[in-house]
Order: sequence, then C-alpha cells, then structure tokens
Amino acid sequence: MAKKFDSDYKAENIQVLEGIEAVRKRPGMYIGGTGIDGLYHLIWEIVNNSIDEALAGYAKNIEVRLEKENRIIVSDDGRGIPVDIHPETKKSALETVMTTLHAGGKFSHKVYKVSGGLHGVGASVVNALSKYLKAIVKRDGFEWSQEYKKGKPITPLKKGRKTEETGTTIIFEPDPEIFPEIKFERERILEYLRHQAYLTPGVRINFIDEREKFFIYSFYFEDGLQAFLKHLLFSRHPLFDGFFEGEAKEEEDKELNVIFTYLEHQETIEYFFTNNILNTEGGTHALGFHNALIKAFSKAGEELGVFKGKEISLTQEDIKGGLVAILSLKISEPQFEGQTKTKLGNPEVKGFVENAVSEKIIEWLHKNPDKAKIILNRVLVNVEARKAAKEAKEAVLKKRIQTSLILSGKLADCSSKNPEERELFIVEGESAGGSAKQGRDRRFQAVLPLKGKILNVEKASLAKILKSEEIKNVIIALGTGFGKDFNFENLRYSKIIIASDADSDGNHIRTLLLTLFYRYFRPLIENGHIYIAQPPLYKIQVGKEIYYAYSDKEKDEIIKKLSQKRANIDIQRYKGLGEMNPEELWGTTLNPEKRILKKVTIKDAEEADRLFTILMGQDVEPRKRFIEKHALEVQNLDI
Repeated sequence: MAKKFDSDYKAENIQVLEGIEAVRKRPGMYIGGTGIDGLYHLIWEIVNNSIDEALAGYAKNIEVRLEKENRIIVSDDGRGIPVDIHPETKKSALETVMTTLHAGGKFSHKVYKVSGGLHGVGASVVNALSKYLKAIVKRDGFEWSQEYKKGKPITPLKKGRKTEETGTTIIFEPDPEIFPEIKFERERILEYLRHQAYLTPGVRINFIDEREKFFIYSFYFEDGLQAFLKHLLFSRHPLFDGFFEGEAKEEEDKELNVIFTYLEHQETIEYFFTNNILNTEGGTHALGFHNALIKAFSKAGEELGVFKGKEISLTQEDIKGGLVAILSLKISEPQFEGQTKTKLGNPEVKGFVENAVSEKIIEWLHKNPDKAKIILNRVLVNVEARKAAKEAKEAVLKKRIQTSLILSGKLADCSSKNPEERELFIVEGESAGGSAKQGRDRRFQAVLPLKGKILNVEKASLAKILKSEEIKNVIIALGTGFGKDFNFENLRYSKIIIASDADSDGNHIRTLLLTLFYRYFRPLIENGHIYIAQPPLYKIQVGKEIYYAYSDKEKDEIIKKLSQKRANIDIQRYKGLGEMNPEELWGTTLNPEKRILKKVTIKDAEEADRLFTILMGQDVEPRKRFIEKHALEVQNLDI
C-alpha cells in the first residue's frame, strides 16, 4: 500500500553545516567516549532516527537486529531518507546525511516538529565510527543503497528493484580501531527499546538476536505511560490505587505528558525524557516538575487542612520520598548539555512544566480528596524523616570526629595513607574478625567485624537506619557520607571486601550489606569498589600436603586425583571464617596473590532494584514466586 508523502521532505530540506573529519579523532565529543556506553550510543542514534519518523506520524514498525560478528541492523517503515541531489553538496541527500556532520532533516521544522537530534550528527557519526555501513532506502518507487567505510562512501548510490514500500535500513559494524571492546548485551538493548515503545504508543518495535540461538521479542503498547508505570510498580507497594496523569500543550512547540504515584517505601524512581531521549541527569523539565509538586502540595495541604497549624516549608527531598514518576516532554528545539543528551538545558521549559503541572495536580487533588490526604500525609512523614535524619547525621558526624575512626576499637585500620592500595574487609563476627586482624597485612588491609546481622534497610526508615550501631560504623569507616551526601573524594579504601561465612546466615548478611550499598552507596558498586571474598569451602589434606577447594566440583576433582595415591584423605568443610587460623585465612582469602574476589557490578540498575525489592521487601508472594522459579538453579544450599 502506497504511503502519503510529505512534500516538504526533499533534498533541499537537508541543511549542511560542516564536515565529518573530527569525529574519528575525538569520538568522545560526539558519543561520550569509546567505552561500552559510547558503543551502545551508536545503536541509540540510529534507533532514535526511526523513532523520530514514528513521532512524525510516518513509521509504525521498527526492527533492531543483532547478527554475528557485531553487525547491527535497524529498519523502519517511515518515509525513507531522500535520495535526490542536494542543491549545495551536489551529492545525493542520502550521502550528504551519512557523510556530513550537522546535516539532516531535523533542523527543518517542516520535516520534524520534534526530534531527539538537536545536533544532527547521529547517522554521520555512526558512519564515521563504523568499519562498514550500508544504507538501504525504499522511496520514490525504488530501493536505493550505498555502502561506506569509516564514514566515506565506497560505492555510488545504487538504484535497485521497484517497490511500493517505504522506509530506511541502516546496517553497520562498529570499528574495532575506535572501540577496544565490542560486545552487546541483549538486556540493555531490550530495556532501551522497551522505553521507546512506552513513549511511542501504537508503534511496534521488534528485537531479534541471531548471534547464538535465535531470539525475538516484540514491544507494543496502546496506553503508553500507564503501561510504563505498571512495569515500574511490579513487586512494589503503592500507597493507593490509581495515579495522577496529565498532559499540557503550549502552541505547537511544547507538549508534556506526566504520570506519578507514591510508594510505601522511601525509594524514588524518576524517568525524564525529551523527545523520547532519556535524560538521566534530569534538567530544566525535572526542576520544573519538582517545583510543581512543591507548589501544588503546599497549596492543597493548606486548603484541605492537612498542613493546618503546621509550619511547613517543603523541599525537593520532602516530595521525592516514595515518588514514582515519568515525564515525557516534546519540544521543537531541545538544548542538551553534551552530545549524549543526559541533561536538558532549555531555560523556558522550567516555567512551562512548573505552571502547567502544578495547576493540574491541584485540580486533581481537590477532585480526589482521599488520595490527596494520603499523599499529603506521606509528604509530612517525609518532612519528619528529613528532620530526624538531619539530627542523626549530625550525631554520626559528631561521633566520627570523636572516635577518629577508632570505632570503639572495632576497626583495625591499616598503616598506609594511600587510598589506592588500602583495602577494607567487612567480616562476620568477632571470631572471624580476630583471625582476620591477625592474618592480614597490616600495611594495607583494614578489618571491620560486624556483630550479627545488620538492619534490613529495605524495610527501615532513614532515621532508624542511622540509629543502627553497625551501619554507623560502616559509614564512619568508609568516610564518604551516604545517600545524596555521598562524596567520592573522601573514600578511604579502593576495595571494600565483604567476607562472610559460606552458610545461609552468611549469605543473608552478605545480601543485607549489598542492599545497604545499593541503596545508600550505589556509586561504590557502579565504580567497581565493592567485592565479595570467596573463601574455600573445603580443606583437603593428605599427610603434609594441603589443598583447598572453592566448590563441590573442585573438591571432587581433587579427591579423584588424590585417590590414585591410595592415601588417607582428610576433608574439612568450612562453614565459617572463624574456623580458619590466621595463617589459613591469609593464604586462602586475604593474600592478593592467591585469593579469589568477585567484583560486584550493576548491569541494569532497574532490574537489580526490582530483584532487591523481591528478595528483601515486605511482600512475601513475589519472593515465593521467585524462589519457586529459580529453585532448580540452586547448586549449594545450607539449611
């Protein structure tokens, strides 16, 4: 079926601003870096072009395909990039777009009223940083194609078969000369495409992975932000049934959609998008939204009598505790801070969002007084928690000064003053702590023993958390502060190593510590400072020969080899670090040349957040379903 074309989308609408030579010299200026994030940014740039066609009302289907040898294919059924001759470059519009920096249809409001691409460098940058790229366009009754290498055409524009279809397909292979590691993770791409599908209702996005076993996943949502919110609320507990949802427009250049609710828990989950681009650092739309909540809650709190007789001056911290919100903004000329578009900078957006959203929230609160009172009382709880937390933090800081990191004798610090080589072992119990203190290298290894299981921060208020003696000791030892007050410059150790027993209690303590680090010291995980020690499970001795096994499989292999000697084999199963003498602990768990450490990473913060909530939250049923689903995957279980 032939599509209706926009007569304003032709070669003459492609504006040219400058060349492409600088991209390969300084790729970080255009994609943020040549690491993993920059690699994925290549996919996002091409996908965003297809999304822009969908936002303009032309594309209804988008496909992302991963093939072997790191080849990526992105297709859409939009209008197709123009192929007629550009009046300035005297080349085809396709070649102009693919080889010229700041050339594209996104500078022309006739073609795209809104777009994720302010800079107009997406396709040309991907081309410049690819060892091979092929563009296939279905348009004007034919299929057209052109191939490129490192940003330069290696074939002329070819006119192919006749077709009534329209659309664009980009096939590219990232250049290993630019990217030291080229490896794509399926889950990260799926999560990005899921967001795009939520924000573009009625558009189907297919993902196909052909690298190993064939895998296909399809996204399609009619109700957009509501479906997105439902996804975020999985295994979480909202304060009430329902949510606030609103939209606003200002002439033809600004359009806003927002949805939010509140959770019983203190965590905050916010997503801010501009023209479907996730702004992880927020920006002027985020500031306007937070100000709108403060304004609306302050006014409604007085008018509905919830704040009556109370001197309340709300802050961002007060309205964010428990908030789950998604805001999608569409504007004609977004101004991002940096090519990776993590923060929106348009100053006029703040007032537009603040005024439009606050009025609609006030109206909604008055129409829903029961929900309003639940939210406003929750905000009051946040205010009280903020004041209590401030007092508790002051007490922690006071104690830090008073104790000078002696921690009442609990922390056995190291003598080195170089944070790059200092290590902190957090161990379970006084017995293990005693062995670790004696067995360590005192020059660069510090030991902090914990007494019993620490507080489950998933279920506790911030004020209660800061009253926990064990957690206060961890905070003081690290020196960084915590939560929103975290400061990397004050980190006292390059490695924070959790060393717990290899039993169910040890696993529980390890999970509690990881929950603490995830909630309040997340940068430590994100930057690779948290490790888990893996002490041996077995000591196997034949005469004077001693072997250590770190798994049942390794134990069986050692025993099989030793059985050939027909000697008496003595096997000891370690259940606690306290069972090891200092020499054994040094040789197996502390010695950097022999020990095994597992670095804790967060591949997908949202998925990790969901998992922590299931395992450590108050709702038993999701945890039960998770255990039943994964029970067969368990290899070692202590009961």
